[in-house]
Amino acid sequence: MISIRSLRHVPLAALVFTLAACDDAPVEPPMMADVAGHELHAAGKPAHAVPVRAHGDLLKAVRAQTARFNSTTQALRAGYEPDTHCAAHPMLGGMGYHWVNGGLIDPVFDPMQPEAVLYEDGPGGNLRLVAVEYIVIDVGQPHPHFGDHPLDVGGVPPLMAAGVPHYSLHVWAHKDNPAGVFEPFNPNVSCD
Repeated sequence: MISIRSLRHVPLAALVFTLAACDDAPVEPPMMADVAGHELHAAGKPAHAVPVRAHGDLLKAVRAQTARFNSTTQALRAGYEPDTHCAAHPMLGGMGYHWVNGGLIDPVFDPMQPEAVLYEDGPGGNLRLVAVEYIVIDVGQPHPHFGDHPLDVGGVPPLMAAGVPHYSLHVWAHKDNPAGVFEPFNPNVSCD
């Protein structure tokens, strides 16, 4: 059995997101989390006195929080490890390069600390931040939500292959995705 602690020692290359898309069958949760990660009852009433924010407000907050990762130097300082594999699908578009912070992969969903930041090739060979991805190990906690949107069940191929239950979600916070803000592939991202 793979423990959460042992995942911290998995080479980040093994956590590269390949061509597999996320599962499209989310489960309706009995609980969810708001922007600060506070639990909400299924009826949408906070378990704590924190207002629920629509994913639009949360998206703006994530964009502001992660904008510093437009600098890959800042991403390195924050613990994200570079990856040279650009994930793409010939018909769906690309995901880009996934820089993963293995120290953040655990059962805790914190929208302000994404487990991965995604880049595409930019002008002059520089990388440009396009999205973030959340990876939350499922240990039986309530199904996490990004605002009012549930995280996908599974979706990270190495974790799926290892039998590690988890949630994941791509959020195109820094580049428009005509397929949708939560879709894994973006037709405007290419690995060519």
